[in-house]
Amino acid sequence: MKSTYGLHLLLFCFSMLAIFLIAACSRKDEGRQIHIAIVTDSADDFWKIARKGSEKADEELHNVQVEFRVNAKGTAAEQQRIVDDLIARGVSGVAITPVDPAGQAAMIDSAAQKALVMTQYSDAPNSDRVFYLGTDNHAAGMQAGELLRQALPQGGKVVVFASQDAVQANQTRYEGIKEALAGSNIEILDTRMDHGELFHTRASAADALVRYPQVAGLVGLWKGTCPRILDAVRDAGKAGKIKIVCFGDDGETLDGVKAGVICGTIVQQPYEFGYQAVHLMARILGGDRSVIPPGKQQFIPTVVITQSDVDEFTRKMSQLHGQG
Repeated sequence: MKSTYGLHLLLFCFSMLAIFLIAACSRKDEGRQIHIAIVTDSADDFWKIARKGSEKADEELHNVQVEFRVNAKGTAAEQQRIVDDLIARGVSGVAITPVDPAGQAAMIDSAAQKALVMTQYSDAPNSDRVFYLGTDNHAAGMQAGELLRQALPQGGKVVVFASQDAVQANQTRYEGIKEALAGSNIEILDTRMDHGELFHTRASAADALVRYPQVAGLVGLWKGTCPRILDAVRDAGKAGKIKIVCFGDDGETLDGVKAGVICGTIVQQPYEFGYQAVHLMARILGGDRSVIPPGKQQFIPTVVITQSDVDEFTRKMSQLHGQG
C-alpha cells in the first residue's frame, strides 16, 4: 500500500509540474506581442550567421517573437510567397532583402500597408520601406584603398576585378577605392568584369598579369573573386610578389591572408544584420521612431582582416557556425 501510495504521489507531482510548465510557457508566448520576421534573398552562409544574431535578439526581447525565413529558391516569386504568408498571419514587422529591388517595390509597398517593413543588405529606396540596414560600400572601398596604400607605399599599378552579380555595390566600392588612393602614386590600369562566372576571373587575372607585366597589385571587389585571382597569381609564380586586396570571408581567402599572399580582406558583419534588424524594428514597433535615421539608411561597418587578426576572426566565425 505504501509503495502504491508513493507512486501515485510521485505521478501527481510530475503532473502538476507539467501543468505549471505548460502554463508558464503559455504566459510567455502570450506576452510576445510583437511578431518580427526576417526574409532572406538566398540560402547563402551569410544568413546562417545573421540568423544567430536574430536569435540572440529574440532571447533578449521577451515581448518579441522572431521568425527567420530563408528564400531557398533565391527568386523574387518565392520571396513574394513568403511575405504574403507572413502578412496573412499578421506579422508586425518584416526585414526583407529584396532579390529584385526595383521590381519588388510594389510588393514592399503593399506589405508596408499592413506591417512595418525595412530592407537590409539590398535596398529598395523607391519603396515605402521605413529604412534600410546595410553595408556602406563606399566606406568599405576606402578601407580597401587604404590597404593598397599600405601594401604599396612607393606606389604602383593595379588592376581591379568586379562582379556582374553586384554592379551597384562594385561601383560604390570602386569609388571609395579611388577616393582613398587620391594623392598616392597608385594607378588603376584596368577594371575587369567577371560576366557572372568566377572562372572568368581566373582567366582574366592571368591575362592581366601577361598584358600588364608592370602590374603590382590586384583587387577583387566581390566575394569569391579573390581565390580565383590568387590562383592566377600562383600559376604565374608571383604569390607574395603581387599585392592582393579583396572582399569576402570565404575559407580560401582567409587561408591566403593567413599565408601572407593576400594583404587583407574587407568583411561584413552578418551577425549584426540579424541582431540590429530585430532590435531596431522592436523599438519602432514599441513606439520609438527616433531610431529611424534621418536619411533612412543605417550602416553596419565593414571590418579589415589582415594576417595579424585572421586567426581570431576565423575562430569567431567557427563558433558562430557551431564548429567549436
